[in-house]
Amino acid sequence: MKKLFYVMAAAMVLVGCGQQTAQQTEQKEKVESVKTMVLQPRTIERVINVSTNLQGYQTVNIASTVQGKIEHIYVEVGDKKKEGDDLVLLDQTQYNTNSIVLANLEVEMARMTALLESGAVSQQSYDQLKASYDQTKESVEYLKTNTFVKAPFSGVISAKNYEDGEMNIGQPMLVMTQVDKLKALVAVPEMYIPKVREGLKLTIKSEIYPDREFPATIEVVYPTVDAATHTFLCKVVIPNKENLLRPGMYVTTTLGLGKAQSIVVPYQSVEKLIGANDRYVFLNNNGRAQRVSVQLGDRFGEDVEIFAPEIKAGAEYVYLGQHRLVDGVKLDVKND
Repeated sequence: MKKLFYVMAAAMVLVGCGQQTAQQTEQKEKVESVKTMVLQPRTIERVINVSTNLQGYQTVNIASTVQGKIEHIYVEVGDKKKEGDDLVLLDQTQYNTNSIVLANLEVEMARMTALLESGAVSQQSYDQLKASYDQTKESVEYLKTNTFVKAPFSGVISAKNYEDGEMNIGQPMLVMTQVDKLKALVAVPEMYIPKVREGLKLTIKSEIYPDREFPATIEVVYPTVDAATHTFLCKVVIPNKENLLRPGMYVTTTLGLGKAQSIVVPYQSVEKLIGANDRYVFLNNNGRAQRVSVQLGDRFGEDVEIFAPEIKAGAEYVYLGQHRLVDGVKLDVKND
């Protein structure tokens, strides 16, 4: 019996030794061959590209607070008009009536002024007539502005909602758009807040004119950041004297933000977590793989910026063989 016990014990020792040897062998097999490079800052040209739609610099609904019959509309859609040009003539009945009353009051005012100077009338009588005169004059000026409708700025007629003889019932009669100067709202990532300022120059490109760039300028930088998109808006102004660009056109903008020093690595060396948008890379930390979560910046051809506290000059970065790595695995660096 004792003999059997010793035999079984010896067998168990042998099995245990075999398992330990197998585990050691398996552990040795987890050494991964990789290639690395030492990270160094690189001078890059900071440029961002975003898309947007063009708008007329000014777009105004041409309307009148005086409701009545439209006598004549002087323009059609597409007509270009200068500031102060006639656009619409409304019914003149009220204007003509008030103009006649004003003319009579002017005569009365001249007579009343002479009588006041001679002491023939009281100051109170004069003041009453003067108040009536001022009120009528204001009404005539108001009716003149709202029945002789003129262009508020130089632009093009982009919509016409009535014809001659129809009643103006509150809907805008015309829509006028300034097209010799356009604007666009551009959403810029919040990380560029320190770089973007009013007066900064940029370029506009359209697929319609693939070989041409249009200069533009940032006129207004909006003071708040959208919490959902982490972007802030800039109002961009685009000269359009040649009238090549049109409101509503889809364009891309290229905004140059100067040169900067940054860490750039091959884009293919950055890993993506399956089922999420998290990105990570591996560093060589004393012969073992160190997984580091990173944020991506701008693309430069086959390279991309990466950001993380561990990503700094002098770090040894794994750029080949990283797909097989897990955090802490031993590395066999085979740089040529």
